[in-house]
Amino acid sequence: MEADRASGATLLQIDGLRLRFSQQVLFADFSVCIPPGVTSVQGGEGSGKTTLLRLMAGELAADAVRLRVNGTSLADQPQSYRSQVFWADPRSDALDALTPVAYWAAVQQRYPAFDAQLLADLVDGLSLAQHQDKALYMLSTGSKRKVWLAAAFASGAAVTLLDEPFAALDKASINLVLELLHDASTHATRAWVVADYEAPRGVRLASTISL
Repeated sequence: MEADRASGATLLQIDGLRLRFSQQVLFADFSVCIPPGVTSVQGGEGSGKTTLLRLMAGELAADAVRLRVNGTSLADQPQSYRSQVFWADPRSDALDALTPVAYWAAVQQRYPAFDAQLLADLVDGLSLAQHQDKALYMLSTGSKRKVWLAAAFASGAAVTLLDEPFAALDKASINLVLELLHDASTHATRAWVVADYEAPRGVRLASTISL
């Protein structure tokens, strides 16, 4: 695996990551610095893209790792760390009983810099208005993913983790997400980490991690 990045500040730092699943070693003494802007995590099926995002989020325990965001250690200050990193598993059904409105309200409570106006704009731009009072289990895969994406971009988190953000989206929504990532690529104090099979089209990258 390889990591390429432009010089500059570091928002999220991973040091000495080691993780083994059964007999497979996914990461061995892996270290990387995530700068502001957009970082692309690329790799094939089973290469560890989603696993790496879950590790960054502090959701998955590793055999060994040191994680820091804006100087805050996950080991020493887990609540402060997680309040600066947005992650939602787009494949999970754990929140299916909630409505989008209830889910967004919970996200707003967790992230101090949550942008309610941006959320309103995204509800309109992603055509979610007609779905926001339905339970998540009633929504299509694409609509559920739009709910997570609206929360992600509105969260205001220092580090936002996006797993295959274009999957199951219609063309208009894909173009909107690309536009949002294009804007994100110029941000000086926030980072977006996008895990997918290839880099988001036309978006300037701050760094690339190839698994």
